[in-house]
Amino acid sequence: MVDNNGYYSDFEAKKWICEIGRRVYNKNFVAANDGNITVKCGPNTIWATPTGVSKGFMTPDMMVKMDLQGNVISGKHKPSSEVKMHLRVYNENPEVKAVVHAHPPVATSYAIAGISLEKPVTAEAVVLLGTVPIAPYATPGTQEVPDSIAPFCKNYNAVLLANHGALTWGRDIIEAYFRMESLEHYALMLMYSNNIINKVNELNCNQIDTLMGLREKLGIKTGGVPPCKDETTNPLKGKNELQAKEELIETIVRKVTEKVLENMKR
Repeated sequence: MVDNNGYYSDFEAKKWICEIGRRVYNKNFVAANDGNITVKCGPNTIWATPTGVSKGFMTPDMMVKMDLQGNVISGKHKPSSEVKMHLRVYNENPEVKAVVHAHPPVATSYAIAGISLEKPVTAEAVVLLGTVPIAPYATPGTQEVPDSIAPFCKNYNAVLLANHGALTWGRDIIEAYFRMESLEHYALMLMYSNNIINKVNELNCNQIDTLMGLREKLGIKTGGVPPCKDETTNPLKGKNELQAKEELIETIVRKVTEKVLENMKR
């Protein structure tokens, strides 16, 4: 349960962190002690997962309470050194109430390859994620990591961490987690369509504009707009492809002929 300002109670925050931890572990988004989760429980306080503990085997008493400056308020465990990037998200974007960091295999593979996720292939990906940029490589646990993601915290819903993993955030912990699920699903569809089926029909600009309106109605203000191809620039649109090609060739031949005749008259 959240209060009137959208903050979780201490009890609910710790319970939800354990629940989401089990989900990311069971979905193979993390291995061993990978990943971390935080939830905001006040204007300047969060609950965070402990270091060195598998996300699939956490209990509420293991959580660590911190302020947004990184000071531990309560808890018998130490927070992960990677909590620094969570703190950066909260400080850059006050609307965020929860952050999830994981290493989903397909999305992380794109991060390793240095390929951002921005192709408009499904309506869900466009509305819920938009585009997912890549933050430059930074040594895990160092100040380089929060610095690398800072430019993306306000205008996007997720970011790939080069050669590392992924980070998602949201207005509550469910949204933050669902964005991680959607991110991996989006990456999986791109992998299949680009590299296995070898055919991708991307949404056009008009279709994306409509989806942007839908996103706005859902109250999602961030995510970026995927690049698109304007159908009106395609000379073959609305015609038989062979016929259109023949007409195009005739036009080119006619213009070249006119130019040659014009030069001969000089």
